[in-house]
Amino acid sequence: MKRLLIALFILLPHALRAQELEYQLELGASLGPSFYLGDVSSTPFKHMGAMGGVIARRVFNPRMVVKGNLALGHISGNSNGIFIPADANSQTVAGGTPTQVSFKRNLIDLGAQFEMNFWGYGTGEGYKGNSRITPYAVAGLGFTLALGGGHTDFAVNAPIGLGVKYKLKPRVNVGAEWTFRFTTTDKLDVTDTSLQLDAPYGIQSVGFKNKDCYSFLMLFVTYDLCPKYRKCNN
Repeated sequence: MKRLLIALFILLPHALRAQELEYQLELGASLGPSFYLGDVSSTPFKHMGAMGGVIARRVFNPRMVVKGNLALGHISGNSNGIFIPADANSQTVAGGTPTQVSFKRNLIDLGAQFEMNFWGYGTGEGYKGNSRITPYAVAGLGFTLALGGGHTDFAVNAPIGLGVKYKLKPRVNVGAEWTFRFTTTDKLDVTDTSLQLDAPYGIQSVGFKNKDCYSFLMLFVTYDLCPKYRKCNN
């Protein structure tokens, strides 16, 4: 019995330290380029803008995470080299008279995504057998508010993408994530000066089909918060 008590007194501090290394939340910021894919752009990273935002993660275990984000991004585009008719309902053989259009919009993106780490993620005694670096897949649902150009447009978006995260310090995480955010609107590129981009060929779309999309390639840093277990000082 005496030996058992001695062993418990020796092992208890180590167990408590291990428990302190498991955290439930991450909070941080993201920054990177953004771009739009739609009627006047089908090439990634063409007409790049910038995005920035804040992110929060709820960590359920080393492989499963739910993330929330609030981001502000900028997109733009023009019809250089692309045939856009001035009248989508033209009956001419050529399909209408070509016109030049351009746009610039700001986007507010609010959403939540589920992240699945390919490998168990974490360092320290509380994460034995896991890795300090892991790629991950992300998918979710969010809302987009497009501002500027004399119009305000609201849409639902579905982000899908991949990322990689690295534990730089015991409580500091850095990484990169690339997502495409498919929306339910075809009006991200519509302004007072580019009304032709609202169904420019007279083809109406349904759901996510033939709608506008934008992309965020973001670098992020987060800090671990809320240990799952706290050391008892009494």
